[in-house]
Amino acid sequence: MRPRTSILAEPRKQPVQARSAATVDAILDATLQVLVTHGKDKLTTTRVAERAGASVGTLYQYYPNKTALLQAVLLRKLEGATAAIERACAEHRGETMTTVLPAVVEQFFRAKMRDPRGSLALYAVGSDIDAIRVTEHLRERSTKALVAAIQAAPERYRTDPESMAFVLQGALTGLSRRILEARLTPRTYEPLIIELTTMLCAYVDAQRGTTKQTRHAS
Repeated sequence: MRPRTSILAEPRKQPVQARSAATVDAILDATLQVLVTHGKDKLTTTRVAERAGASVGTLYQYYPNKTALLQAVLLRKLEGATAAIERACAEHRGETMTTVLPAVVEQFFRAKMRDPRGSLALYAVGSDIDAIRVTEHLRERSTKALVAAIQAAPERYRTDPESMAFVLQGALTGLSRRILEARLTPRTYEPLIIELTTMLCAYVDAQRGTTKQTRHAS
């Protein structure tokens, strides 16, 4: 079994009351606001605490430094996109992938593009905060959801579900990042999302082999 990697983003203490949870949310909101406005170099725990309306001591109860703050903000941001993929796959479980994928794309981009400036700012500091390692479990969740959708679909595919899920996930994250880095305006998103959906549906159609029903009958 692979050893669990320590993540700084895990709070030093868990907020168990609504008030504590609200404080953590305010701290993470403030972290992203400071990052977008001032950049990583000018992001300090003091500035974040001031923006959040909390004391530095309160901030340190949850996060030891600005790296931990940024990791936590990134995880919260990507959690929404991951949950969107899981939700779309669950809602359309057992349907064809050409039905599942439009829902996946729509819900993923709705979550991903909710705050373009914040997402772009987090991309810019990804290598500094070890983003690949920190978000590994979220990628695993997305892959698991897509694999389950592929396995539950009424078609059979020539390519194994894990490889197909890898390609689908890469296309989703790749285009979303390209849109952000190109600083496109929201009005340009929809045509690109339609193009991506068309491309992904064409991909899964190209992978189709013998249907389950035909295989059982033979």
